[in-house]
Formats: sequence, C-alpha cells, structure tokens
Amino acid sequence: MLLMGIMLFYSSKIAGDNEIGFIFLLITIFSVGGAFSNIGYTDILGKSLLENSRKPFFSIRLVVNGTILFSSAFLARHILNSESYPANYSKMFFIGFIALSVASLGFWNIKEVVPSKMQVRGPNHFFQLIRKELKENKKLFYFLGFINTMGISSTLLPFMILYAKGNFEGNEMNIGNLLLFKVIGGVLTGLLLFLFSRRFKYRNLLYLNTVLALSAPLLMLLMPSISTLYLVFFLGGIVFASYSITMNGVLLEVTGNTNRALYTGIAGAGNILPAIFPLLGGWIVQQFGFLPFLLLFMLVVLFSFYFIYRLHCRK
Repeated sequence: MLLMGIMLFYSSKIAGDNEIGFIFLLITIFSVGGAFSNIGYTDILGKSLLENSRKPFFSIRLVVNGTILFSSAFLARHILNSESYPANYSKMFFIGFIALSVASLGFWNIKEVVPSKMQVRGPNHFFQLIRKELKENKKLFYFLGFINTMGISSTLLPFMILYAKGNFEGNEMNIGNLLLFKVIGGVLTGLLLFLFSRRFKYRNLLYLNTVLALSAPLLMLLMPSISTLYLVFFLGGIVFASYSITMNGVLLEVTGNTNRALYTGIAGAGNILPAIFPLLGGWIVQQFGFLPFLLLFMLVVLFSFYFIYRLHCRK
C-alpha cells in the first residue's frame, strides 16, 4: 500500500501504460502477500475458537470491522471529495498502509502452540495433495465450486458504478455515499447475525445470500435509477458481509487442525473465477454492453444453489 500511494502521488510523471503496469504489479504483490497471511490467520482461528463460538465471533468481528469502516467511510468520502485524482487516492493508500502496520503488531505477539502436522514439500507435492483431498473429501470440491460461483458477487459493484455513469447523465453520483451505503449494509448484517448467532444455520444463510446476490443486478435492470443504485450498494454490503461469515465458517467446518492450512491454501489457489471475472466482464461490457455481462453474472451465481445443496452444511 505504501508503494501504491507513492506511485499514485508521482503518477503525473509516469507514462500512462507504465502506470497501469505498476498498478497491476503492486496489486499482484499485495494479493500474494494477503493469500499467505490468510492461511496463517485461518489456521489460528480454527485452533483458537471453540465450534460453538465461531458464529458469534465472525458476526461480532464483522460488526467491529464494519463500525470502523463506517467511520472510515466518512473520512474516505471527505478525501475523495476534497481533492482530485490522484492526490485523493494517494492519501487513502497512505492511511491504509498506516492502519495495516498498526494491525500487524498484534500478530507478532501470537505464539503457535499446536503447529499443523501436514507438511507440503513443494509445488508438485501440493498439487498431489489437492488431487488426493478432492478424491477423499467431496465437500472440498463443492466448497471450491461455491467460492468460484458466489465469489464473483464481490466484483459487481464497480461495474454498477460504470453502468450508472453511462446511463444516468445529468444525475449526481457520489461514490463516497455509495460506499457508505455498502458499509451500513455490512454493519447491520453483522449485528443481526451476532444477535441471532445461536439460531441461524450456514445453509440457510448461504441460500439467502445467493438470492440477494441475484436480486441486486436484477433490480438495476428492472428499475434503473440512482435510487436503485444506492439500494444495490446496500444489498452489496449485506452480500459481502454474509459471504465473509459463511465462507470462513464453512471452511472451518470442512477442515480439522491437521489439514486446515492446506485447505485454506487450496481455497486460495482454487479461487480462480473471481480473479478472472473482472477482466472477462470488462471485455464483455466493452464488446457487447452491460446486459450480457449482468446476465452472465446472474447465471454464474445461480450455480451456487447446486454447490450449497451438495455441501450439506449442518451447523
């Protein structure tokens, strides 16, 4: 994030093509680092939380994160509106770097007392383990199917902004306010799920989340307006929050202490469609328009119903 902020700050001195290349390079580095940290983080959670405490923890964590994001949304809106690009985004990345640096301090004090026993001796051995686990644990295959279909839901909102800019000329659209509506949806979802954490089941939440993910683009197609766009972002916050809780919960449900780190790595490596869907979506929008893109989005998400059914979540 620090490098991204520096690069954007001096972007006026960088050629356009080089700037895009640097952005992709830095995002790739950040994503790879995040993937490695997520493996350790998920493994620590699985070892630290009792099964009956996981739903309340994921829910209250979402509330805390959402509350911080809610406050940050006002700051982000102020920065985005007070200055022009690239100074505003550069400042946001600098703030993000400081926040992540502070957050990382807590992990330095964690001592792993029960290390994972499953060893991965190299890339070839890793792919051998993937084939073995897919044969022995059918739930892993359906889990990968779920994160590849439902996972694309996080890519919708940026395309909705592009759709609105191209279709609602003369209307003011404040991106900061849109993000605020997304944060509000996420905070309310986390709070409700925390209050009813002993009652809701992952299976029901997965189905409900899929319905909401399908409803967002459908609403924009049926009732295109700025007001609908705000509703779509509110629904997007709900979908993102619910997906975060269910994905982590289901992953912990289908794994144990010995294979959790491996399964988290497999989930990261197998999360292919959400990674390429924005590129595919951008090409489709450019060549054919938004309608084919939204129809394809809904078709892919629709397959989530099958994978949810096959997962047979009981908790």
